[in-house]
Amino acid sequence: MSTKAYAAFSKSEDLRAHEIQRRDLDDKDVFIDIEYCGVCHSDIHTARAEWGEPHYPVVPGHEIIGRVLAIGAKVTKYKVGDLVGVGCMVESCKHCHSCDEGLEQYCENGLIGTYNSANSKYGGVTYGGYSENIVVEEDFVLRIPTNIDIKATAPLLCAGITTWSPLRHWNVKAGDKVGVIGLGGLGHMGVKFAKAMGAHVVMITTSAEKGEDAKKLGADEVLLSKDPEQLAKHNNTFDFLLNTIPVGHDVNPYLNLLKLDKTMCIVGAVEPLPGVHGGLLIMKRRHLAGSLIGGIKETQEMLDFCGEHNIVSDVEVIDIQDINTAYERMIKSDVKYRFVIDIKSLKK
Repeated sequence: MSTKAYAAFSKSEDLRAHEIQRRDLDDKDVFIDIEYCGVCHSDIHTARAEWGEPHYPVVPGHEIIGRVLAIGAKVTKYKVGDLVGVGCMVESCKHCHSCDEGLEQYCENGLIGTYNSANSKYGGVTYGGYSENIVVEEDFVLRIPTNIDIKATAPLLCAGITTWSPLRHWNVKAGDKVGVIGLGGLGHMGVKFAKAMGAHVVMITTSAEKGEDAKKLGADEVLLSKDPEQLAKHNNTFDFLLNTIPVGHDVNPYLNLLKLDKTMCIVGAVEPLPGVHGGLLIMKRRHLAGSLIGGIKETQEMLDFCGEHNIVSDVEVIDIQDINTAYERMIKSDVKYRFVIDIKSLKK
């Protein structure tokens, strides 16, 4: 079926209006009318070929909120009219060890991303949420709480689960001292989640202004990472560090902050980290780890938690026609803290 969308056609061109084809529904498929789609920095990296040459044209978008318009004959989890979401993946092998454990994001045979992935089952390339609608297998569709602002829910499908998953995996709990390094699309969700889990939350940032913003989001303290004296006062005191810095950087000053046997998890820098000092790990048996998104079960748990605690992202809603300007603003960190596209604007 023909669908209006916005696409990138090369790394140097602006995104522009395009028409794509969605597949007909299989028995286990859900047809979703998209209402909102979040804008992730991954969209920029992909559209501009910063993570390798993509399959042009690229229709980005993996933070999708919409309503069920139709279902396949064997769909049991959803009905027409349900409020649903689609995150970063739309298919996995479903039979490897990771999939059996509910960790489809680590599928040993390769997950199928919501956009720019060769679709092993249906052929062609996947197209994302910068579009009017999408067809997704029901096992990769998520139920959205109806009591929270749905436009501000869209970024939960990537920024939310990216920060939720490591906090849950490393068992952050009431009374823990948790540092969130960097305040942006990921960091602001890390602050909200850690606070809701009962932790004592410290925003670790280079900017006093961002520190004040973090306090408004729920942070208990601010640690300015450019101040060696402040850092030294906090050495060996943290139970967990969530590092959301999106580029390669010196992690050594942060490792010093961890207690014996504690972990810093990298969720932002998908690139080399220069000069990690092994001694900082060895002398306190510290852990430097990484985490991707979360599996479908875990993502649903995160959404349910958000419904119970009224947690959403801080967003700025835009029309699709403003996406190229939004990309430039994101690169300059000129958004608090995520852009969300109102897909009704595609009809203009």
